[in-house]
Amino acid sequence: MSQGIKFEVIDVPIPEGTNVIIGHSHFIKTLEDIYEALVNSVPNIKFGLAFCEASGKRLIRHEGTDEELRKLAIDLCRKIAAGHTFVIYLRNAWPINVLNALRHVVEVVNIYAATANPLSVIVAEIAPERRGVVGVVDGHSPLGVEGDTDIKERRELIRRFGYKL
Repeated sequence: MSQGIKFEVIDVPIPEGTNVIIGHSHFIKTLEDIYEALVNSVPNIKFGLAFCEASGKRLIRHEGTDEELRKLAIDLCRKIAAGHTFVIYLRNAWPINVLNALRHVVEVVNIYAATANPLSVIVAEIAPERRGVVGVVDGHSPLGVEGDTDIKERRELIRRFGYKL
């Protein structure tokens, strides 16, 4: 029987030029399938991937194409320490380039965040070896509502990035 619930807020380090994706999966095969989804989505993608195994040996499993990013993913998984959580750090790609492929990985249950903004993960602990992600805090609160100039700037930015004609 549970003695209560303890919450922990984990701040996510996101180096300049890097994005992070955090999600939930359900099977050890996740690593190889996410690896394939990423490398097939963007040529020359750089990433580190780590996955918290929830049963068996309960190891932090890891893959990637960049050792620095792999280490960041492993370190964040150590801090989160919640079963079936995965972390991907990306360079040379944006989350928008890979999210659709990740959603089609059959083991992926949920994607909590995909961002380069300040990010915190809220973890609940119900027993010493039972932790789970209950949510994330991504970025900052709004300062207002966009006006006509802001709308024009947003539309131009999307086109400058090449996402619209």
